[in-house]
Amino acid sequence: MVPLICLPFAGAGASFYQPWRKLPAEGVDVKPLQLPGRERLVDEAPYTDLHAAADGLLPKAMEIASGGPVAVFGHCLGAVIAFELTQRMTAAGATVVHLFTSASRGPWTGSPPWQGSAALSDDDFLELVRDLTGYWHPAFDIPEMRELLLPAIRADFRMYEDYAPRSRHRLDVPITAVCAGQDRVVSHDEAARWADATTGRFEIIDVPGDHMYIADAARFVLDLITETLKDVPDALAR
Repeated sequence: MVPLICLPFAGAGASFYQPWRKLPAEGVDVKPLQLPGRERLVDEAPYTDLHAAADGLLPKAMEIASGGPVAVFGHCLGAVIAFELTQRMTAAGATVVHLFTSASRGPWTGSPPWQGSAALSDDDFLELVRDLTGYWHPAFDIPEMRELLLPAIRADFRMYEDYAPRSRHRLDVPITAVCAGQDRVVSHDEAARWADATTGRFEIIDVPGDHMYIADAARFVLDLITETLKDVPDALAR
């Protein structure tokens, strides 16, 4: 059994991946990580620096990896956190057998296609989110819920806007990138730049849908991951 460490997209929490845990996924154990500022950690200040976020998540990730190899998955912002976390895990001696990135630009593609979200009013910021992702959470229509959710989403956008890798170090870990054909945030060519982040095998998978295709694609993504990991040697898996 290979634990699959899962990182959420901007504004989301670990609960997004809880339904995945209920789906059959032979040989894979879904392990979502929780960022502060949301869900059970809503009273904690959210990270505004992506490197700090990766540092903060490292102890829990290393605990999951303490018994053997792991794989790592992230969607959009979560993919970049997953990359930085994988860098830290492998440097600390963990065995990461695969990194899966979804709806994300390679780490050395430069700034995202928007900037300055911190200067926008709440209404304009949420319109930016809707315009980029094609997604609108019903909670945004409830003033009390919107007020609760906005700090984490704004902090996550700031993390993404300000992110820059600290080195050109490439992972010795295979990478699979998933890219949606109607994604307005990430183009196929930008997703393909994940090939620059590994010295190992790279594959890009094109899927139908927009940036938030993942909301309805749990079965597809899990099937892709289980199929990819089925060849992990029994001596490595647990």
